[in-house]
Amino acid sequence: MSGNDVAGAAVAEAKTYEVRTYGCQMNVHDSERLSGLLEDAGYVRAPEGTGEAEADVVVFNTCAVRENADNRLYGNLGRLASVKARRPGMQIAVGGCLAQKDRDTIVKKAPWVDVVFGTHNIGKLPVLLERARVQEEAQVEIAESLEAFPSTLPTRRESAYAAWVSISVGCNNTCTFCIVPALRGKEKDRRPGDVLAEVEALVAEGVSEITLLGQNVNAYGSDIGDREAFSKLLRACGKIEGLERVRFTSPHPRDFTDDVIAAMAETPSVMPQLHMPLQSGSDTVLKAMRRSYRQERYLGIIEKVRAAIPHAAITTDIIVGFPGETEEDFEQTLHVVREARFAQAFTFQYSKRPGTPAAEMDGQIPKEVVQARYERLVALQEEISWDENKKQVGRTLELMVAEGEGRKDDATHRLSGRAADNRLVHFTKPDEPVRPGDVVTVEITYAAPHHLLAEGPVLGVRRTRAGDAWEKRTAAEAAKPAGVLLGLPKVGVPAPLPAATSGCGCD
Repeated sequence: MSGNDVAGAAVAEAKTYEVRTYGCQMNVHDSERLSGLLEDAGYVRAPEGTGEAEADVVVFNTCAVRENADNRLYGNLGRLASVKARRPGMQIAVGGCLAQKDRDTIVKKAPWVDVVFGTHNIGKLPVLLERARVQEEAQVEIAESLEAFPSTLPTRRESAYAAWVSISVGCNNTCTFCIVPALRGKEKDRRPGDVLAEVEALVAEGVSEITLLGQNVNAYGSDIGDREAFSKLLRACGKIEGLERVRFTSPHPRDFTDDVIAAMAETPSVMPQLHMPLQSGSDTVLKAMRRSYRQERYLGIIEKVRAAIPHAAITTDIIVGFPGETEEDFEQTLHVVREARFAQAFTFQYSKRPGTPAAEMDGQIPKEVVQARYERLVALQEEISWDENKKQVGRTLELMVAEGEGRKDDATHRLSGRAADNRLVHFTKPDEPVRPGDVVTVEITYAAPHHLLAEGPVLGVRRTRAGDAWEKRTAAEAAKPAGVLLGLPKVGVPAPLPAATSGCGCD
């Protein structure tokens, strides 16, 4: 057998993997690490369109914030039971917050699962898979504290032009509805130099947009003893040549200080966009939630941000039906929504989670009441989102061309991109070729509640290093042998907040 034949056989025998992600941006970023670990261990991503039933290893990276997370996981595991019975070499792994919470329960409910690992030891996945294969029994390993900061692990990033950069893990808050701090632990910050070194390395590879990521991102510095560390980090990112857009998620109103607002306003590459979780507009409910701000404080932050950054688009998270919420409490939430005029809101019906203080509270709200309030909130926010988007009509905006965000782009012969304030814009495809990561200038002609249209000709195209990076990566992946083709990434691209998977609702 020739050397080429040996190499071809090795390629053909490479095991494939599929990672399925549920939950917040932190989980999406963790999945990039899991993919990187598996590829570093010799696995290749299953070809696009084959589905998890055809992969040799299927990894579920889970969320534990809402009840339907449990149902989705066990439903998917049940569906794969018969598949695995037909394919004895197939392996299934479950990680993330739900794995950290349920531990041995997963294997009891689904004994065909091979590996269960937690949020603190994602780096062990390849070892645990091999151990399960050799010992022919399930491996359950849940670390109680962080073994290594995720940034030290290999990464298979889902985008060539935009990237998550984790600056902290864990959370020091004790919100009564949230189980995440119990699963991810106390906040642990990265050294600023390590964060900036990663950003600089990404920019050198062609990335032009980064999103700083943390469970409570603007509390950054509490672990290293510097209350202004986050604003300093924003300013330092602004000095990195070639980095065009900086975003962050998710902040907490308690830690949102004037120095952060100043850094946003004075650093051109920090985008005029803010995701600020509200959760409730009622002081009574906020107290019961153990949120450390009140309505007046929250609206004061919004007012300061708008004064410093007039065109800022502000988004939020809201929980409806928290235990004890009265009609008057709910009206206070509607009042804040009217006053704040959010560009978008991620709205959640309260989900009772075992292990949280709220689960044991009196005054659990009947489902039909929660549903009715939820529908009223969504209707109000839809109206406001549409009104706010109509204000964009006639404006000339720069868009970063996105990949995979316009589901109807092929049918409408349009492309899609993100404005600086993170609004999604569908625009007429120009005559000259443009790539994800390139920048186009357009005039907005139409507004809908969740997107904008630029139906006229593109006013300008700027080819970028990020577009070059996308083109290089796409060509390299297309050149791979058919059995190892990774396909164009679709799941988990770090598109800014409105396009990302719904937030935890726990920030």
